[in-house]
Amino acid sequence: MADAVETPKLDRKDFVSDQEVRWCPGCGDYAILAQMQRVLPELGIPREKLVFVSGIGCSSRFPYYMNTYGLHTIHGRAATVATGLKVANPDLHVWIVTGDGDALSIGGNHLLHVLRRNVNVNILLFNNRIYGLTKGQYSPTSPTGKVTKSSPMGSVEQDLNAISVALASEATFVARTVDRQTKHLAEILKRASEHQGTSFVEIYQNCNIFNDGTWSFATEADVKDDNTLLLEHGQPMIFGKEKDKGIRLNGLAPEVVTLGDGVSEEDLLKHDETLDNPAHAYLLSRLMYPDFPVPLGVFRNVQRPVYEEQVVAQNEKAVEERGEGNLHALLHAADTWIVPEGPDGETVREVSEEEPSLSDIIPDISQEDQLAPRTSLQHFMYDPISSLDLPTPHSIPAQTSLSEAIKLMRDENAGCLLVVNKKQRLVGIFAQGDLFEKVAGSDIDLQNTTVAEMMTKDPTVLKASDPIGHILHLMSLQGYRHIPIVDPDGRPISLASFKVMLQFTGGLFAEPSVN
Repeated sequence: MADAVETPKLDRKDFVSDQEVRWCPGCGDYAILAQMQRVLPELGIPREKLVFVSGIGCSSRFPYYMNTYGLHTIHGRAATVATGLKVANPDLHVWIVTGDGDALSIGGNHLLHVLRRNVNVNILLFNNRIYGLTKGQYSPTSPTGKVTKSSPMGSVEQDLNAISVALASEATFVARTVDRQTKHLAEILKRASEHQGTSFVEIYQNCNIFNDGTWSFATEADVKDDNTLLLEHGQPMIFGKEKDKGIRLNGLAPEVVTLGDGVSEEDLLKHDETLDNPAHAYLLSRLMYPDFPVPLGVFRNVQRPVYEEQVVAQNEKAVEERGEGNLHALLHAADTWIVPEGPDGETVREVSEEEPSLSDIIPDISQEDQLAPRTSLQHFMYDPISSLDLPTPHSIPAQTSLSEAIKLMRDENAGCLLVVNKKQRLVGIFAQGDLFEKVAGSDIDLQNTTVAEMMTKDPTVLKASDPIGHILHLMSLQGYRHIPIVDPDGRPISLASFKVMLQFTGGLFAEPSVN
């Protein structure tokens, strides 16, 4: 038995891409990037299983700087793309990198739904309370009264509390950290990655160009201990440089107290991140500077079924109970039509290798209904093209000269010729219309000009299992006089012409003879 191949141990350098990091010097994003690259090797996840998905904003450059898979998507939709990615590939480890504008403005709806669904992804929201990439407009988290280029007299809007939004959306893991507290940041990133379900991490991040110092109360060494509360599961809420202050409840309202003089640690509120009821975590999210210290750490960490696992389980159950689905049958279970595309208004219709039966397409027809006589319209809707007695088409190579093609059309009284390649697959159609519009009256060398130069390329085609009504639809709405019928490999097998269809419809609607 061969020895098992050991997975090579990765280090920080393995997660550094070859791209030049292009954030403003001094930006807090550098610290977040560095800690992410430091933490990932400790997780033991192969790089090919890691994907970073971003929207639009300064933070959204993140995927370029990670030597993993990455997607730089569109404004506010990173959560949507990541959801699809996890449903399609549940084994991937997905990180969403977003900003306060990207996630809470245009992306607010998408953020809400990825949180309530509990998709197993990790969301990092870089919150600098400004639109940095577009040069300094106020964002959804900018405080009321904030003067910016887009609010010269001060913003009149109520700012959003990102943690409160996540908790109200039923997020199962909610945390907050700060770009400059690198050790704490690394611990939160690791805990977020270990959570099964959506992890949401708000990161206080400084924009030193357009909103410098917005979080200085929580980052400056001389004041941060008095202005921040480090949440520890099961521990009383104590803070301050001297660890002499705490948070206790006065009825339902929190208050800051000083330890001593009759106040002990037993009187303080204890943190429990595992409470299923989010009321405790939500109360903490409302502790805001300057009235209270700002909580940092894990607000909530609970377990709930994971979205993509439930979707996959439903799919497996559906297949077990109902069998494999038939997409072609589903798409053609009701009225369908073809929208032509391309410069000539025509397109080759994709041909499926699977040919569904009539019972696949119309599964609800009872036995009595199948035996009953059909009306003329039902023939159009249900009868396949293969039931028609269509003529075999005349096929020619693309290198055929115009003189040869014209002679063949005259000798065989053919309204059109189908042009095929070496594998006999249809590549074009040369019809009477092409002859009159492109050849007649023009100074063209018929001997040395090939059909390939004058044919209609990639014509619309149908297959034998399509309803007869498709032919009539294309002829009536698009004016087509000839429609090739091809096999699953794109080779012509018959030709529907206006003349043949006129004879067919005339026979259906003819008055019955009276004996």
